[in-house]
Order: sequence, then structure tokens, then C-alpha cells
Amino acid sequence: MAKETTHPADLFQVASRAGATVGEIEVIYRQRFNRFVRVAQAITRSRETAVDAVQEAFASVLRNRHSYRGSGSVESWVWSSVVNAARQTVRQVAAAPLRDPEGPIDANGAGDDDRLRLLIAALPERQRLVLFLRYYADLDYRAIADALALEIGTVGATLNQAHGNLRRLLAEVSN
Repeated sequence: MAKETTHPADLFQVASRAGATVGEIEVIYRQRFNRFVRVAQAITRSRETAVDAVQEAFASVLRNRHSYRGSGSVESWVWSSVVNAARQTVRQVAAAPLRDPEGPIDANGAGDDDRLRLLIAALPERQRLVLFLRYYADLDYRAIADALALEIGTVGATLNQAHGNLRRLLAEVSN
């Protein structure tokens, strides 16, 4: 039996009769959709899968909008849902294997984007997620902390570890 999904735009109309934070959610969806897809794509490694994950996340957010507790911003709460939906998608669908692209990378990280993606993929999951949310979504430390249920200090430390690990991996590749 095929899984029936409702497009988020349809849910906005249905949910608008109930009130709550539907207006905020709709604004976030419209303003940040491309960023959500970009981060989800970094997690899932597929644009099509990323779009599906973002739409599933928003459908879930709308269905569960009354469970928003008010801790952190609504946008951070939505980011958490998008990240979780993308991670769940990766668990359900085998991710495409990464190929080892040709081409050099210099010590400053310049070079083949595919190779850099490989190096980022080699990082632990929390480091990857913090990098994605910081640089792909341009979130500040507080929003990242809220989205991933971390302390702000942990976000900073994790980002620092990710940078250090990437420098080390780049040095290994260069040698």
C-alpha cells in the first residue's frame, strides 16, 4: 500500500482554521525552503530525497504544531524537525555510496567540491550536522543548539572539533 502524503501547502489551508502558529510556520516555510532543502540534501545526499524530507518535516510540524513548547524559536523547532526527517530518510533508504573523485585538494581546502564533501562525510554525525546548520543554513549558535537539543557551548566545541578534523583530513589528503 502506497504511503499517502499531504502537500504542506494543503495543510496550511486546513490548519489555518485551527489557528496556533500556522502563520509563523508558513512564513518560515516560504522564506527558508531552499535552506531547508540544502541542509537536508547535505544529510541525504540527494536533492529529490531532501525535498521529500523537508515536505514530510513540514507536514509533521503542522500536524504537531500544538506540541511546540515555546523553548527556543519556532524556526529552531522547525529546523529540528527537518534534520530529524532527513536523518530518518537516510535510515530508511540506503544512501548512495560516495565515490572517490579525482583531483587534488590543497591545504586551504580549495579544490574539488566532491572531495571536500567526502571529507565532511567522514566526520562524526554531530559535527556534520553542526557544520551543515552553521554554513548551509547560516544559523547562529543558539538556533543550532535549539535545533539539535545541545548547549551553546557544545555547539561551539563541536564546530571547533569539526574544523580541526577537517584540517587534519585535508593535511592527510595533501600528503
